[in-house]
Amino acid sequence: MKNLNANDLLRGRVVLITGSTSGIGLGMAEAFAAEGATLMINGIAAPERVEALVASLCSQSNAPVHYHGADMSKPLEIAELIAHTEQTLGRIDVLINNAGIQHVAPLETFPTDRWDAVMAINLSAPFHTIKAALPGMRARGFGRIINLASAHGLVASAHKAAYVAAKHGLIGLTKVVALETAQSPITCNAICPGWVLTPLVQQQVEARAAQEGVSVEVAKSRLLLEKQPSGEFVTPEQLAGLALFLCGPAADQVRGVAWNIDGGWVAQ
Repeated sequence: MKNLNANDLLRGRVVLITGSTSGIGLGMAEAFAAEGATLMINGIAAPERVEALVASLCSQSNAPVHYHGADMSKPLEIAELIAHTEQTLGRIDVLINNAGIQHVAPLETFPTDRWDAVMAINLSAPFHTIKAALPGMRARGFGRIINLASAHGLVASAHKAAYVAAKHGLIGLTKVVALETAQSPITCNAICPGWVLTPLVQQQVEARAAQEGVSVEVAKSRLLLEKQPSGEFVTPEQLAGLALFLCGPAADQVRGVAWNIDGGWVAQ
């Protein structure tokens, strides 16, 4: 029997990554492109930015790269994204739910509209994508579902009620899907990053620097050391490496796991 590695498994596979025009999602797209996967990327970006991203990803792989601009807060657009991917590329083999937003405020003053928005994109969107993609995965007898949760899906921080609640919920959803697919060749797992220097986190760093009257570098250091004992940011490349592993044969029985890559955050 041939001993398949991740590269053999992913070459020619169709991978849909939400929120993949920047940050962690883009890191995932670059890693899967390098493995020869056919990509459907998604996110909010200007047309010229999308064109540049598609060209860059295509240069890393001989496989096609497509883009769909579905708003992940809108169920009808999510359904269109899944249908378009299956119609255009024939199937979805790997679904990576990465799209996410954040809002920071004390609970008493947390805006209701921001709670709804965080829940819609961080928790409801993965429910909708999984629900729509699962029938095709079952019919073809293969599927990998990876949800980008967070260390905040395992522990909490003040002033992040919506984000923490959504990420805890996403881990719960991951476990349910893993149980419902347990006797099939479909797996569902969650990756829980600590601090990653994404555009979202950069905004938090800059806001903190302004609030505390310190440099951005000092704000970064303070942010890290409050939560992440390593004192170093997790990189998108490290997260993508775990995602590639979860798509390979060595992870066939890794099901319903919330796998933290967090510089020791949750170990405290």
